[in-house]
Formats: sequence, C-alpha cells, structure tokens
Amino acid sequence: MGANSSKHKITAQDRAILDLKVQRDKLKKYQKSINVVLEKEVDIARQALAKGDKKRALLALRKKKYQEQLLEKTDQQLLNLEELTQSVEYALVEKQVLDGLKSGNAVLKEIHKETSVEAVEKLMDDTADAIAYQNEVDELLSGQVSSEDEEEIERELAALQQQELEAELPSVPAERLPETEQKLPEVPSHEPSEPIAQSVKGKEKPQKEAMLAS
Repeated sequence: MGANSSKHKITAQDRAILDLKVQRDKLKKYQKSINVVLEKEVDIARQALAKGDKKRALLALRKKKYQEQLLEKTDQQLLNLEELTQSVEYALVEKQVLDGLKSGNAVLKEIHKETSVEAVEKLMDDTADAIAYQNEVDELLSGQVSSEDEEEIERELAALQQQELEAELPSVPAERLPETEQKLPEVPSHEPSEPIAQSVKGKEKPQKEAMLAS
C-alpha cells in the first residue's frame, strides 16, 4: 500500500481537477431534478385547468418558468465548469511538456560541456600526434632493413604461402592399394564326350539332305 501511494501521489492539480468534476456531476444531477419538477408542474397545470382552477394552473406555470430559468443558469455553470476543467488539464499537459523540455535542455548542455570546442581540438591534436609518431616509427623500421633483407623476407613470405597452399590440398595416401587379380574362365583341357559329338553329327546330316533335295 505504501509503495503504491508513493508512486501515485495525488498532487494539488489532480485534486483541483477532481473537485471540478465532482461539481460538474452535482450540477448534472441537479438538472435532472429540475426536469422532473418541470414535468410535474406541467401536470399540475393540466389538472388544474381540467378542474377549472385557472389560478392554480397559472401558479404551476410560473413555477415551471422559474425552474426553466434555473435550468438555464445550471447549463451556463456546467459549461463554465467543463471549460475550466479542460483548461486545467491542458495546462497540466503544457507543464509536463515544459518540464520535459527543461530536462532535455539540461542534458543537452551537459553533452555540450563534454564535447566542447576545446575538447574536440585537443582530441584532434592528440590524434595527429599519434599518427605522426606512427609514421616516424614506420620510417625508422623501413630504414633499418636492407635490400637483401627485403629479398629474404619476400622469399620467406613465398614459402609460407606455399605451405598454406599445400596444407589446403588433400593428402595422398602413403600405402599402396591392394591389387585385385581378374580371373578368366578356364579353358577345358579334355575333348567332349562321344554322345555329344554324335548328337552334333546327327543334327548336321538332316541339314545336308535338305540342301541336296532343294
């Protein structure tokens, strides 16, 4: 409970808006009661006329007229309350916007302090000094290396590149693959048996007779 109340603290502006809305709701209820009285006075006037009581009818209509005047006043008061409530709410929105602008300007000023012209110039000078120092170191190193050293460095670089290239190629297996012998079908070493030879000769004889007959 304490944590919620601290987070949602009711300010004087919130209370003022709440009071205005309460008064508005009261006026609306009062208007409803006036409308009820108006209808009642009209009924009384009709009943009085039905009975021939003109004075009472006039009195009821006068009361009705008075209630209508009150209703007009409450309408104006209600309009004033609505306008005042909206003005207060809009003023609060403007205040929040102004507070946001103030905070933004304060942050922007702090950023400008950190990135002042002097700080930027100092940073640029430091950067230029660092670049000049690096260039000087490079010149000293390049002056100490002779042409022979440069050639040796180039050869060493080429050797390293060759090693990298060989490392990327697939390795060849060191062991020989086993040889596979392809066996051909064996040639028969004995002559075919006699029944087979006779059957072949028996087939050839009818073929010769058929050729002679033709």
